[in-house]
This record gives sequence, structure tokens and C-alpha cells, in this order.
Amino acid sequence: MSDVSDKPLGFWSCWSLTVGCMIGSGIFMLPTVLAPYGLISFGGWLLTGAGSILLALVFARLASRTTRSGGPYAYVHEAFGDVFGFANAWGYWASYWTGVPAIVIAFTGYLGVFIPALNGNPTAQAFTGLVLIWTLTLINIRGVRDSSVVQLAMTVLKLVPLFIIIALGAAVGTPENLPALNPQNTPIIPTIAATALLTMWAFVGIEVGAIPAGSCLDCQRTIPRAIVIGAITVTFVYLASTAAVMTLVPPEVLAHSTSPFADAARHLGDWGPTLIAAGALVSAVGSANGNIFVSGQLPMAVALDNLAPRILGVTNRGGAPYVSLIISSIIASIFLITNYSRGLIGAFTFLVMVSTVATLLPYFFSAAAELRHSWRSARGWAGVALLAALYSLFAIIGSGLEVMVWGTLMFLSGVPIYYLVRANKSAPAPASPPS
Repeated sequence: MSDVSDKPLGFWSCWSLTVGCMIGSGIFMLPTVLAPYGLISFGGWLLTGAGSILLALVFARLASRTTRSGGPYAYVHEAFGDVFGFANAWGYWASYWTGVPAIVIAFTGYLGVFIPALNGNPTAQAFTGLVLIWTLTLINIRGVRDSSVVQLAMTVLKLVPLFIIIALGAAVGTPENLPALNPQNTPIIPTIAATALLTMWAFVGIEVGAIPAGSCLDCQRTIPRAIVIGAITVTFVYLASTAAVMTLVPPEVLAHSTSPFADAARHLGDWGPTLIAAGALVSAVGSANGNIFVSGQLPMAVALDNLAPRILGVTNRGGAPYVSLIISSIIASIFLITNYSRGLIGAFTFLVMVSTVATLLPYFFSAAAELRHSWRSARGWAGVALLAALYSLFAIIGSGLEVMVWGTLMFLSGVPIYYLVRANKSAPAPASPPS
């Protein structure tokens, strides 16, 4: 029997990975983005929330049947074999190369509130982002336990300002500030679909708690509970905090706000906006830490299945796959530096969209894996998996042609890499020189 010390992750660690990676930088701008759509935008929130809970149920079901690390990679590998498993892992890993720098860019943007010299200075912003990436990488290299402690602390801290806004809205918010139901008088179903796509990035990361299964105590019970409860937690926080902001900020102000939560916090006094800016920084750090953690765990899982170079599976005394972490952070750093030529907002938008699609493809194939498993034996679960797959497909198509092409290319590029890795492994060793 394994020592408990070999399994440093429990329910709260996996819950904090799910919640911490989902609640990142996106929520802090969405009330402004959604304001022009009016109250009908809550239809988009409900659609993405329901879709995410469906995906959570699928991942919970898949996680209950395996003790393997890797999350979506492991599920697709078991269902469809080596090629699909490797391509899924490759595309999913690539989503962290773009996702981590996107979060870091958001962090540097919020940091400009406290350090004005960063504003409009791409070189300083890029340097600050690199410092954050490698600080968190070093924390993760120290070991799984240290990383999980930091992740749990960051998750709790990021929830505090959001719950303060929710309470503030309940206490002093006024229904008169709520926007009209459909101020643009657009068709209802297309409008709900449009707002759902806008909120999609805020729900990415729902599966993260399942990836380090090999380091989780009683993972077949712990991970399903953590993922489902995490998804419900995030859905509640998003809906309640958006509603609170809309009751605290007049619609004509909200529609043009660059910091809607900070504007809502002005009801607390002069220190309110500072609190929200600090909360946004903590939120970005927690999300970046969780994504960096998983960017090391995923290639390790593939290497342990002998589908990737063994060096990616090497761990240190703390159980951290330090080689995978270093390689992942090097690639993320390159993406960070090269995309700053687009400017802060342009870089953030492009990286977010590509990362989202690169994540949604593994979601789709994970749902397909559950559908294949349950089609004959559990028709109810098969129905849940089918709805989750259709939801993922809807999100992929709705992302737009350019982003869909980039995300698909990232996924498909794993196929030739798989055959290249396999060819190198099967190549005969060079003959020894005669003695």
C-alpha cells in the first residue's frame, strides 16, 4: 500500500486546481463586455454554466474509472488508442503554451494600476511576465505539495473580493441599475449564443483537477467530487458577481468601464478599487500557477505510457516533473515575448482564443470517449456525454474560422510528431565498434 505522503493531493487541492484555473482574469472584464446585451446575457452565462457542468459530470465519470494521471489525455488514450491519445495530449499541452502567457499578460495589465511605469512599456511588461512565469515554475519544481499549498491559498484569496462584491450588491445594489432585457432588440437565440461564446474563456480549466490523479489520495472518489463541486462553485460565483456589478454600476457607466468590478467597489470607499485590482492580480497568479502545474503533469503522464521521451517523466524528490516544467515554461516564455509585438490587448486576445480552442478539442474527444464507453451499458450517461460533446462542438465552431484553424493545426501537428517519436524509439541502436 502506498504511503499517504506519496499522495499529497486531497479534495481541497483538486478543488482549488479546478476553481483556481477557471477563475482567472476573464471574469473581471466580462460585465462590461456583456453590458450591451442587457439582461439577456444571463442566458449566455446559464448556457455556458450548464455546458460546463455537463462536462464536469463527464470528467467525473471518466475519472472514477481510472487512477492514471493525464486527465483528457488518459481518457482519450484508453478509448481510441495511441495516435488519438498522443494528438490529444499534444494539442492540450499546446493550450498551456498559449494559455499561461495570456494569463501573465493580464497580470501585467492589472499590475500597471500599482506600477504606472509598466503602462505602455512592452519591454517592461514582457520582463515582468517572464519573472512571474519563472517564479511560479520554481515553486512548482520544489514539489507537488508546495505547489498545491500555493494554489489553495491563491484560490481562497481570489474568491474573497468576488464574494465582497456579491455581498455589496445584495446590501446596496439597486434594481434600477439593471440594464434592459434586450436593449438592442436582437433575435433572442443568436444573442444568447453570442454571449455564451463571450463567456466561454471564463469556464476553461474545468478538467484540471483530474490531471494529477497519480498524486491524489483516493483519486477515483476525490477527483469526481472536486470537479463537479468546483464547476458548481464557479458557475455560482460568475452569475452572482455579474448580477452584483450590474446592480451597483449604472448601465451607461458599465458599458464603457475598463474596470467594472473596481467601479462597483467604489461603494466601499476610496480603497475599494485598490482591493479589486489586488484581487485581480491574485486571481491571475493563481490561474497561472495552476496552469504551470498541469503543464508539467501532462507530458509526464504521456512519458509514463512510453509515448513520449522518458526524460519528460523524470521527477525530483518532491515528485515534480521538473524537466517537463522547464520545457513548458521555456515555450510559454517564447510565446509571451513573440506575441508582445501585437500589443498587450492584441496579444492577450489572440492567445486566449487559440488556447480556448486547443482546450475545447480535448473536451470534445473526452466526451466522445465517455459516449463510447456508456452507449450500451448506461444510456443516461451516454446522453450526458452526447450533450457535452455537442456543447464543445458548438463552442469550437463559434470561435471563428481563423482561431478554429489555428487550434486544429496545433492538435493535428501531434500526429506526425507521434510517428516521429515512435520511429526514433524503434530505430535499431548503432552497432558497437569492434573491440
